[in-house]
Amino acid sequence: MPYTASRHLAEGPRVGIRPFTHEDGAEFTARARESRDLHRPWLFPPDTAEAYTAYARRLTEDPARAGFLVCEKDGGAIAGFVNINNIVHGAFRSGALGYGAFAHAAGRGLMREGLDLVIGYAFGPMRLHRLEINVQPRNTASIALARACGFRLEGFSPDMLFVDGAWRDHERWALTAEMRA
Repeated sequence: MPYTASRHLAEGPRVGIRPFTHEDGAEFTARARESRDLHRPWLFPPDTAEAYTAYARRLTEDPARAGFLVCEKDGGAIAGFVNINNIVHGAFRSGALGYGAFAHAAGRGLMREGLDLVIGYAFGPMRLHRLEINVQPRNTASIALARACGFRLEGFSPDMLFVDGAWRDHERWALTAEMRA
């Protein structure tokens, strides 16, 4: 989709972030199919029109979730996505991040920039105080991204999430608004 500054919630030098839309389905699912080797066994983004519609609907309609597409400013291609799940307001003001780069964007620093923008948006307009990332210990690329964005390792959760047919261990990484400041 062509780059339009007004569509972005936040912008960096090379990417902007914006919400998911129904119109993004064809590009998102094509990029998910192209990126299977990169994502598996860690991540299973929707790769059909039906799965994308259900996924995007949850991210746009459920107040405990927020989804962001990381889009290249030069041309508007979707480079990846960042979701904030399990959003809790009140005294907790927290959310859990999930993210994925698409193969054409991997290793170019675009997700680092995009994740930084989402973090800024979460701690700014969304008024969250704490973000967590739960990562399988062998997912070195995801851990490197969390570390590069300032997250600290807080713990280990055995058999935390059911992923790819089994309960998987996860490391817990967290960042607070004070740590970012």
